[in-house]
Amino acid sequence: MKGRRIELSKIGDVQIKLHRQPQGTIKTCTIAAKNGRYYACLSYEGEAQPLEQTHRHVGVDLGVKHLAVTSDGQFFAAPKYLRQSEAKLKKQQHAVSRKQRGSNRRRKAVKLLARQHERVANKRKDYAHKVSRTLVNRYDTIVFEDLNIQAMGKNHALAKSIADSGWNGLVHYVTYKAESAGRRIIQVDPYLTSQICSGCSEIVKKPLAVRIHWCPHCGTTLDRDVNAARNILARARLQVS
Repeated sequence: MKGRRIELSKIGDVQIKLHRQPQGTIKTCTIAAKNGRYYACLSYEGEAQPLEQTHRHVGVDLGVKHLAVTSDGQFFAAPKYLRQSEAKLKKQQHAVSRKQRGSNRRRKAVKLLARQHERVANKRKDYAHKVSRTLVNRYDTIVFEDLNIQAMGKNHALAKSIADSGWNGLVHYVTYKAESAGRRIIQVDPYLTSQICSGCSEIVKKPLAVRIHWCPHCGTTLDRDVNAARNILARARLQVS
């Protein structure tokens, strides 16, 4: 690394946009080409920097209406970047289909379509990174459901919303950030977490369309996702004990 330039073997000095300075000894450099752009991915070895303990623990319920809801009542919105870009993507896909195969115009249209998909993915990743950083900074223990996201994606009514939410990315980012920060990640069985009452542990059946949990046994009334997040946290405490 030489300031805003990187020296590559057999290539020489190349000007770069440096996102952040490496904090340790650079071990490998991988060059990737994507949609007409080149990326240098550096891995480096450095000291882990644990965060100060907060003595706070949280259960996190992942959903499609909200990306994540915590057991203490915080809601992280689901921006739905794919839904917002559907009209533009459809128009660009139509432009590709109208071009002659093998033509320069078709290659140009394909590149524009690929870049739009990349923008959507980058927005989703950026938002997931911000949410994961908030969770890791705020809590010592973070508990998720151990979801089979691939199987859930086969539900045609929810597949697009699940893919647009980016649950896998969020859990992955929280996990590796937590490891370097000295936090703990626990995953628990998701069975009936949204149907059990967090107040009295009775099962209160309700369809997905019902967004408020009300228990006829103990009178507990709260958002169904907050109720699920509290059950997730309680299940982790039982699992650890």
